[in-house]
Amino acid sequence: MEPILIITMAIVVCALVFDFINGFHDTANAIATAVSTKALKPRHAILMAAVMNFLGALMFTGVAKTITKDIVDPFTLNNGPVVILAALLAAIVWNLVTWYYGIPSSSSHALIGAVAGAAIASAGFNVLHYSGFIKIIIALLVSPILAFVIGYIMYSIFKVIFKNNNLTKTNRNFRFVQIFTAALQAFSHGTNDAQKAMGIITMALITAGLQTGDDIQHWVQISCATAMGLGTAIGGWKIIKTVGGNIMKIRPANGVAADLSSALIIFGATHVHLPVSTTHVVSSSILGVGSSHRVKGVKWTTAQRMIITWVITLPISAVIAALMFWVLNIFI
Repeated sequence: MEPILIITMAIVVCALVFDFINGFHDTANAIATAVSTKALKPRHAILMAAVMNFLGALMFTGVAKTITKDIVDPFTLNNGPVVILAALLAAIVWNLVTWYYGIPSSSSHALIGAVAGAAIASAGFNVLHYSGFIKIIIALLVSPILAFVIGYIMYSIFKVIFKNNNLTKTNRNFRFVQIFTAALQAFSHGTNDAQKAMGIITMALITAGLQTGDDIQHWVQISCATAMGLGTAIGGWKIIKTVGGNIMKIRPANGVAADLSSALIIFGATHVHLPVSTTHVVSSSILGVGSSHRVKGVKWTTAQRMIITWVITLPISAVIAALMFWVLNIFI
């Protein structure tokens, strides 16, 4: 078997591993609020999230195409298969480190930073498609801010509409509604996050000369959807604890507002084919809702730790990917 085919197969395996890790790393995004308010039992929440993630991943391909062609040109990328393999390994390493410490970092930042870092190590800074790369970075930076603002506004509206309602009855009703908003959240997660690995596999097929266009093949879509669904079924309990309880004390009304706000942002990004960090969006929505409810009720030390991780993820994953590329280049 030719070396390039072996590397391509390794990339497909690593991409599916990345999607699997992404599934359990980001499970908290969809279900943390529902679990913390006891709207859903943990096992039921994870099963629902796995199914909805899988279905969401099968519905769209626009974000995958953006990942395929907007960071670097896969048709002209030198040492393309090695670059992609190095990027995937770096993203997996960073995801596992942050999962181990229970930090809700961004799988999207890790992957995009890693692709850029490995490509730069291979061919210098000119290899980047700066228009597409900057567009992606802007989406990653602006989406959490929008999520915070919409979360704040959403819960402010809730406070006005339900200010005269019986608290116990309102909480019971919101707890029921939260089952559906958590499902919506999981579905939106699948529509955006699973597509990133699809884009990476498509890049690998192009650089290996096995594909001539940027269309996402059906087997790639189904494989990535399955990997993310299985990963979600495992569950990321450490991150669920951080998102579901260490940012603020979440009540059913807070959870519904946060779920709706973040799902709205993620669906919007998927519609315009832009990758966003579901971790950033969900956490920022919770921060916005918490600030609207009671600023002092937000655990800003946890938020600060999360924000620091968000900021350092992209450059650290880029450096790890560059190192991975140089190591792989020695042996391959």
